[in-house]
Amino acid sequence: MTAATPASIPQVNSTGTEDALFLKVFAGEVLTSFDRASKTGGAEMVRSISNGKSATFPVMGRIAAAYHTAGAEILGSTANHNEKVITINDLLTSSVFLSNIEEAKNHWDVRSAYSAEIGRALAFVKDKHVLQTIGQCAIGTTPNVTGGDVTTNIFDADIAHATDATAATAMIGAIFAAAKQLDANYVPSEGRKCFMRLEEYYKLANATNVINADFSGKGSIAEGRVARVAGIDLIPVPHFVESNVTSGVDAGSATAGGSTPQAVDLRTFVALVSHPSAVGTVKLMDLAVESDYDIRRQGTLMVAKYAMGHGTLRPEAAVGIKEA
Repeated sequence: MTAATPASIPQVNSTGTEDALFLKVFAGEVLTSFDRASKTGGAEMVRSISNGKSATFPVMGRIAAAYHTAGAEILGSTANHNEKVITINDLLTSSVFLSNIEEAKNHWDVRSAYSAEIGRALAFVKDKHVLQTIGQCAIGTTPNVTGGDVTTNIFDADIAHATDATAATAMIGAIFAAAKQLDANYVPSEGRKCFMRLEEYYKLANATNVINADFSGKGSIAEGRVARVAGIDLIPVPHFVESNVTSGVDAGSATAGGSTPQAVDLRTFVALVSHPSAVGTVKLMDLAVESDYDIRRQGTLMVAKYAMGHGTLRPEAAVGIKEA
């Protein structure tokens, strides 16, 4: 009797590795989870490189204007130039090993759950690094080019007021003050974002003058959402960084553990307002996934990874909001 030919469900067109389609599903779930979990998409300028350990971003100061004297030769105005080098962090990975016996014992799709968690883990680290770099811009005191601007952070003790309405009003005023500061620094109005703690965000969502249509408000108490204040998109971040980051994964690692490029002290900060021109991100290896069955260990190792770095470009394009 001739043996039956099993259907090659995991293979692509019945060829290639036996888990080819499973890996594609796993990769898609990780990427989807990453995109859904990340809060900082579009918050920075991104440059991809195919090799190397760093990339250079040009920085240019403003050019002055002057009256012309009749008959005088026009020689051209002086413009200050500089460059900002952003170094790639070490390879960041998130992984899980799934043994055959443990997977067989479960009555639900553990691979799908693990892939979602892996994507979220990388998204949270990326978000923290971008937010911490925005924070570095906000507390920076030295412009990246001679004659450039630096920012002034906004402080209002009433943001921490026990009465929600008072705290919300203070937060509204702080966001308007941040918008004014960005305007004073000639930062474009398009693309501004305000990343904030959940506490302050939901106080705003419950503030009638923010969501009231009579004030051209955009939000809903029923939905628990508020879209914009002072022309700035409001983004609540569950993993908002409000601590002194000095070590570990959150602090970054650009030389195999020898440096902490994202180290920053953001204690007392409740929100960060920024424009994409404030921060640069360099990608050497974009988010990718791998899966490998280990016969010796009777299980599958699933790995998601990326290699990218972050750095400040325009310190004047970010403003911090503090409650103390």
